[in-house]
Amino acid sequence: MSPAFDYAPAPESRAVVDIAPSYGLFIDGEFTEAADGKVFKTVSPSSEEVLSEVAQASTEDVDRAVGAARKAFTAWSALPGAERAKYLFRIARIIQERSRELAVLESLDNGKPIRESRDADLPLVAAHFFYYAGWADKLSYAGYGADPRPLGVAGQVIPWNFPLLMLAWKIAPALAAGNTVVLKPAETTPLSALFFADICRQAGLPRGVVNIITGDGTTGAALVGHDGIDKVAFTGSTEVGKAIARTVAGTDKKVTLELGGKAANIVFDDAPVDQAVEGIVNGIFFNQGHVCCAGSRLLVQESVAEELLDALKRRMRTLRVGDPLDKNTDIGAINSAEQLARIRALTEAGEAEGAERWAPACELPSSGYWFPPTLFTGVTQAHRIAREEIFGPVLSVLTFRTPAEAVEKANNTPYGLSAGIWTEKGSRILWMADQLRAGVVWANTFNKFDPASPFGGYKESGFGREGGRHGLEAYLAPSSRKATES
Repeated sequence: MSPAFDYAPAPESRAVVDIAPSYGLFIDGEFTEAADGKVFKTVSPSSEEVLSEVAQASTEDVDRAVGAARKAFTAWSALPGAERAKYLFRIARIIQERSRELAVLESLDNGKPIRESRDADLPLVAAHFFYYAGWADKLSYAGYGADPRPLGVAGQVIPWNFPLLMLAWKIAPALAAGNTVVLKPAETTPLSALFFADICRQAGLPRGVVNIITGDGTTGAALVGHDGIDKVAFTGSTEVGKAIARTVAGTDKKVTLELGGKAANIVFDDAPVDQAVEGIVNGIFFNQGHVCCAGSRLLVQESVAEELLDALKRRMRTLRVGDPLDKNTDIGAINSAEQLARIRALTEAGEAEGAERWAPACELPSSGYWFPPTLFTGVTQAHRIAREEIFGPVLSVLTFRTPAEAVEKANNTPYGLSAGIWTEKGSRILWMADQLRAGVVWANTFNKFDPASPFGGYKESGFGREGGRHGLEAYLAPSSRKATES
């Protein structure tokens, strides 16, 4: 038997990105300090190194940003769609030109492996701007009336797991439809949004069309509750989503919420084992499990459970955990100390409730926030790890005997964002997809995205759709209702 070989380090250079010591708020086309001068630090989760200081926006700053967006709305919404499209095309091309720089920045600030930020996130970011640039002069054919109008100012709050991609999901359709934007990135990952602000200036986007305000949850709450906002878009936790729904209730604001998930990845006895294992690994260990639609519950048909678990454990032993900037890394750093504490608490609860924990031998770096790829067997539907969103590289394994039992277990969750089906029978795929209460159902694959395909959930996973033609609806009003221009 030949000896196994290891991978030599293959680090991406940090020199391709120049991070300033401090960043202000991007309001009305200019970077400016917070009104009260408050700042906070953003750190690299893989090393706990301080990357930069960032302005903490106050209610006064939120008011300035919304005012700038309101002022810019009149001229921006009046532009022909083809003219707005030119700006979106420019932004898309600049993102492509700066993709290496942005990928390194994202991995530094977020902790995700460079392979993912370089090969998945950045191509999709550019693709969303290209896609919605194509829609900008075709809105009357989108199915929302012969002459749909923009709503006005969109207040958008995005999470830390896909900072730049979630920005693209929000900003691209809003601008294509003729709205202006005030966006707040997550406080642990503000840098790529601030670099995007520079891209807006580089593209010559008119002042005030896009405004980026940084801060914590109080900043987001001030933005969502501001009277000058016509549309609220949020991606994040179900708890915060419920608070936003309460805030906008009784107002004229349109709202879309893309919230948590506890997706079932369902493997039948006729599924190709090796292909299914790759889909399971991609489903739960991609981006350290920091994915709302992660396949965090594995449902395996009893007759193949032992074979599949043996193959899955063999594959997990090959996963490389470490430096996010190393091109060989499969699993990077957990985004924050707070998130790491939550993952640890829930996995400890899983053990305490009787589930069997397994993880491959794995040497974790001495600094930063890390958690090994982990799976639990002997899990029941009553276990917290089967019910609550862990948002980390942790897989709960359950078994089933019949398709009907698989559907019942898969749907036994307050969430309904996504699901995966692994089988060779096309009729079974169609039947299962019809039975599953999930907004997105993948068949013999997982975590595949396309800007032309809508994404969103049911139940506590939120409402509304992002992506595709459907993603325009939340940013348009029928022609009979004019957008407010106060």
